[in-house]
Amino acid sequence: MQTNSEDVPTIPEITPTELKVRLDRKDPLVLVDVREPHEPAIADLPEVGQVLIPLRDLFDRADELDPASEVVLYCRSGARSGKALLQLRERGFGRLLNLKGGVLRWREEVDPSLRAY
Repeated sequence: MQTNSEDVPTIPEITPTELKVRLDRKDPLVLVDVREPHEPAIADLPEVGQVLIPLRDLFDRADELDPASEVVLYCRSGARSGKALLQLRERGFGRLLNLKGGVLRWREEVDPSLRAY
């Protein structure tokens, strides 16, 4: 497991702006929304085939994801998706990124028309 000098697990991140560039290029990314089922209706990233797997279900549903794929996890602010990243890392996933700041930062950097919540 990757750690920093204080033995705290590191969370590799991607900013919303970087993710937007990669989505526009059609890079082969798997987006996983770890929010609760009602949250995407409030505000969400553009439809790119993302998978909704709430954090509470991730351990049991991790087999729905390909460990070889590059996976970007997101939530409202980045906290739940950071926890999800650590869970998947423990399950052998190696190509993981956390959306820095989540949907809230996506709203700030990429799409101000999204509803804040």
